[in-house]
Amino acid sequence: MMRSHSSQRRRRSPAWAYLAPGVTAVLVLALFPLLYTVWIGFTNHASRNLLTQSAARAYLLDQREIDNERAYAMSLHAVPDAGGEGGQGRAWRLRLAPMDGAPGRHLLSTTPIAQQGAAPETVLMAWADDAQQVALTAAAALSPAASLAEVVALRDRLMPLTLVLPDGVRLAYAGPRSFAVMTPLWAAEPEGGLRDVALGKRYTPNLNEGFFEDDQGVRLQPGFKVWVGWRNHARLLGDADVRGPFLGILVWTVAFAGLTVALAAGLGLTLAVALNWEGLRFRTVYRTLLFLPYAVPAFISILVFKGLFNQNFGEINALLDAAFGIKPAWFAEPWLARTMVILVNVWLGFPYFMVLCAGLIKTIPADLYEASAIAGAGPWQNFRRITAPLIIKPLAPLLIAAFAFNFNNFVLISLLTDGRPDYLNTKLPAGTTDLLVSYTYRIAFTDAGQNFGLAAAVSTMIFLLVAVMSLANLRATRAASTAALVVKP
Repeated sequence: MMRSHSSQRRRRSPAWAYLAPGVTAVLVLALFPLLYTVWIGFTNHASRNLLTQSAARAYLLDQREIDNERAYAMSLHAVPDAGGEGGQGRAWRLRLAPMDGAPGRHLLSTTPIAQQGAAPETVLMAWADDAQQVALTAAAALSPAASLAEVVALRDRLMPLTLVLPDGVRLAYAGPRSFAVMTPLWAAEPEGGLRDVALGKRYTPNLNEGFFEDDQGVRLQPGFKVWVGWRNHARLLGDADVRGPFLGILVWTVAFAGLTVALAAGLGLTLAVALNWEGLRFRTVYRTLLFLPYAVPAFISILVFKGLFNQNFGEINALLDAAFGIKPAWFAEPWLARTMVILVNVWLGFPYFMVLCAGLIKTIPADLYEASAIAGAGPWQNFRRITAPLIIKPLAPLLIAAFAFNFNNFVLISLLTDGRPDYLNTKLPAGTTDLLVSYTYRIAFTDAGQNFGLAAAVSTMIFLLVAVMSLANLRATRAASTAALVVKP
């Protein structure tokens, strides 16, 4: 019995050895991004709310203001004949002087700063006219001040320094030519709050909005991330200024994908049936010419059409102006822009369906058409009773897949119209030709607020819609496979 169990484990282990990399890839590359996006949709994650609460508080507490009355001009002077501490290369001595050449005493660092090696955190400064400093200066006279380029090259070693004056005042790096007393702008308050040092105002963390606020609602930047629950999802349907454009874009997305697939499939099927006519001369030439729109990269075709539809200089308007005296504003009128988008996408998509339908037509037995001809049926009867019924089932899953693809056709919208013309008086950027995917992109990356949380909520809805279409695709594929396996007597 024990031997049989061990043999079963040995038989299972090779299977897991092959499955483990694929399962891991699915979890890391597919499931984790999906779950992370869903999680972001329940937060206020935005360009103003990128940090955690502790990080935002630490950032504000680290803010300093330069005290111009206690600032010193800084210069660096190479120490002659010095290899630096421990042979670490060139060494420098800091010299502080009153700003703008004002009269006053100068200070020198008591120890040189090596250009390489470990940088000190604190450097003691002494008055240049002290006896000890006079002796040091006499023993090793200061060289000319370093150039700005040399000072900038040493910036990484100067920025962490704290210079301690003889009276205990501490100076911090204030620029490539100065050190100054840095006054903190904010002070820590109990329970995680902040206090304005100059005005005395207190700011407490608002855990609902993700900001430090005073009693009048004035917010500090940056904010911090907080959990907001269903607020982003509810905003899409509850806020009138957001709901109107969102529902309009949703309806347009469905209409765009449906009309594109219907028109492209209809045109492709029509051309496939016409090119299947045996008596048609130069069929190969026609097939090649009609397949070219699919062979040319889509982004090139889209940019070409963008120029063709130009209102003032495009060839399409030039022809319309010559024939009918009209020059439509394709990019300014919403319905004209939508019509243009559909026309361009049909042009890009019909060769795909033409090739598919031509291949499916070739699988139909010729005996059926011969029997139909004997019965006296014409071309329309052949198409309606033989061609269409026999190719619609295997074509259905491909139609659903094409619908799902066009549902997220970001490249077309981005290159052709960029979603414009825009809706007016909206809180979020939204265009009349935007699809849900381009609308999400604009919310996440082009809005002044860059609302990643709201964009993630829209992305979650897109995922659910595409998932439904994928399930429909799987069912249609299964039905088509079952129908193909059925053998009629």
